[in-house]
Amino acid sequence: MTMKQQTSASAARRARDVAAWDNETDVVVVGFGAAGACAAIEAAETGADVLVLERSGGGGGTSAMSGGLIYMGGGTPVQQACGYEDSPDEMFGFLMAALGPEPDESKIRLFCDESVSHFHWLEAHGVPFKRSFYPEPGLEAPTDDCLVFSGGEDGHPFDRIAKPAPRAHKPQHPAAAGGFLMQKLVAATERSGAAIVCDARADALIVEDDGSVAGIVVRHDGHDRVVRARRGVVLTAGGFVKNEEMVARHQPRIAACSFKLGVDGDDGLAIRMAMAVGADAIRMDAAEVALPLTPPRRLVRGIVVNRHGQRFINEDTYYGRVGQEALFRHDGQVFLVVDNAIYERNALGFEATFVEETIEELERSAGFPEGSLQATVEYYNRFAVRGEDPAFHKVPALVQPLVEPPFAVIDCRPDKVLWATFTLGGLHTKPTGEVLDPDGNEIAGLFAAGRTTSGIAAYGYCSGISLGDATFFGREAGRRAAAK
Repeated sequence: MTMKQQTSASAARRARDVAAWDNETDVVVVGFGAAGACAAIEAAETGADVLVLERSGGGGGTSAMSGGLIYMGGGTPVQQACGYEDSPDEMFGFLMAALGPEPDESKIRLFCDESVSHFHWLEAHGVPFKRSFYPEPGLEAPTDDCLVFSGGEDGHPFDRIAKPAPRAHKPQHPAAAGGFLMQKLVAATERSGAAIVCDARADALIVEDDGSVAGIVVRHDGHDRVVRARRGVVLTAGGFVKNEEMVARHQPRIAACSFKLGVDGDDGLAIRMAMAVGADAIRMDAAEVALPLTPPRRLVRGIVVNRHGQRFINEDTYYGRVGQEALFRHDGQVFLVVDNAIYERNALGFEATFVEETIEELERSAGFPEGSLQATVEYYNRFAVRGEDPAFHKVPALVQPLVEPPFAVIDCRPDKVLWATFTLGGLHTKPTGEVLDPDGNEIAGLFAAGRTTSGIAAYGYCSGISLGDATFFGREAGRRAAAK
């Protein structure tokens, strides 16, 4: 040990207690997912000596588990090739509406204005994108096609706020491409000259007497080692969805979701390390909740109702928005109602729970209040025969009356079908990655990006935002740390 004393993980250590540094570098990047890779590449290409620390056996993190969608727009070459007009202002208008309430306007503005250049940066670093569009929205294409609608851009109310355009870009790889993306980013990190040490868990930050971050304590090969960061430490070590205690404290409702999207390293340690040196953590109750009713999208010709048998959202919106609304405002008590003309199993195998010849019988079997589902379906059908949905404005092409028996209810409660979730809250940062304290002051020498931070997704979400945010703001944090 080179420290005068050892304390618990995440608790800050004092630089004056370091007898000797085991290693020195300019920039230390903690975490080797998409945000960490892009931070390391940018810092190294700026001319800094960079050390990447990854607690698992290799790069990837939660980014490698993802579908690989990266949210970019404003007129990328793929959008242009596929015939979609877009601009930074249209992209900004959509994201300000979709990622709120109270999104970070300065982050979203920078993200939109620099999105096309970010696309070119990714291609220049080995990430290929096919100039093609895939028509089924929401998820990554099962083919190697690139562009999809991923956030309800073409549905109410967003089609009235900004001109609809698909912006989720998947690297050219069949089906889920998160692992493929990380292969490319890991290779680019290695080419940049950054040093990479795996099986190395960062446990605590080391600070000077003035509060500035001087380095980090790392657990590696069974020993604690201290690393000096001459210019800064960049935290990119994920969120906290795998930490049951933190979830219970900040957003206990997501504990009901069966699939916690994250790796074991998404335990909030990086957030707690930063808080131990005075960092501010914001929106810790924010989370994405996906209820994958689709694909196929044609299933949303049915109607989604709560336990009172009432609709509460336009079914054609992004399924992540359906999930957030369903869990946070209806306690996850939601059901999909279809008729024989609409019913089929979705991609995850959701099946009919109750089947009856009439809506009245279906209402009784499923346990809805007497007359409730009948009134909902009657009202919906009255306008649906004209292709209209005055209550929630589902697009006319997906408005279809429920008239062909038998009728079915698919029980979509969290204990019945898969719900996916991850946390959105984290460290409060500037758009350029500096970590802030509760008074809005920068903590010198400390930077962060990715799910360790509260990013552009304040409370809303759309597919591709995590990787878009991580890669873009990872670069910002790496560049700024190197410049210090």
